[in-house]
Amino acid sequence: MNDSLMINTFAENQRLETIADGRRFERVVAERKTVVTPHELHELLSGEEAIELLDVRTPGEHAAAHVPGTRLLPLADLDATFYLEQRSVVDRPIYILCQTTRRARKAIKKFQRAGFHNCVLVTGGTQAWMEAGLPVNRGESKVLPLMRQVQIAVGTLAGVGAVLALTVNPLFAILPLFIGCGLVFAGVTGICGLALLLAKMPWNRLGRYRANSCCVAKR
Repeated sequence: MNDSLMINTFAENQRLETIADGRRFERVVAERKTVVTPHELHELLSGEEAIELLDVRTPGEHAAAHVPGTRLLPLADLDATFYLEQRSVVDRPIYILCQTTRRARKAIKKFQRAGFHNCVLVTGGTQAWMEAGLPVNRGESKVLPLMRQVQIAVGTLAGVGAVLALTVNPLFAILPLFIGCGLVFAGVTGICGLALLLAKMPWNRLGRYRANSCCVAKR
C-alpha cells in the first residue's frame, strides 16, 4: 500500500513538474521579442550583452551609411542554413535590419524556413535609425538606397515609354503597361525583379568583402 502511494505521489509530482515546465516555456516564448525600435536597439548595443546584428542591404548601401556594430550579409547572398551552422552560440537572437523593413522580413522568413525562430526585426530599419538621430558610420560611397534606385528606374522607363508612345509609335505604350504589371506583381508577391537585378549591379556590389569583415557585432 505504501509502495503504491509512493508511486502515485511520484507520478503526480512528475505531472506537476511537466506542467510547470510547459508554462515556463510558454512564458519565455510569449516574452521573446520579435521586434525592437531603433532606440531599443541602441540601448541593447550600449549594454554589456553581445548582440548579433545583421544588415541585409547591398554592400553599396552599407558602405554609404550603416548602424555601428552591424555585420553585412546581403539578402541575395544569405544562406540561412549555412549561416546557422557557423554560429558559436546557437540560441542567441539575431537582430536584422535593412533600409526600411521589407528585405529584413524576407531574411527572417529565410531563417524561419531553416528552422530558426529567434529573429528580431528592427522596425523602420536604417532609415528610422538615422531619422532618430542615432549614431551612424558613414563611408565615401554615395550609393542611393535600393528602393530609391528602383523608383528612379521605374519612373524613367515609364516616362520614356509614354513619350515614345505619344510621339513615335503607340506600340511603345507597352513599356509603361509592362512596368505597371511588374509593380502590381511586386506588390502582391513581395518579389521585385527590378530590385533583384539592381542589387547585382557593380555599384551596389562595391566593397562587399571589406564591409563584411570590418563591421561585426561585438562578441
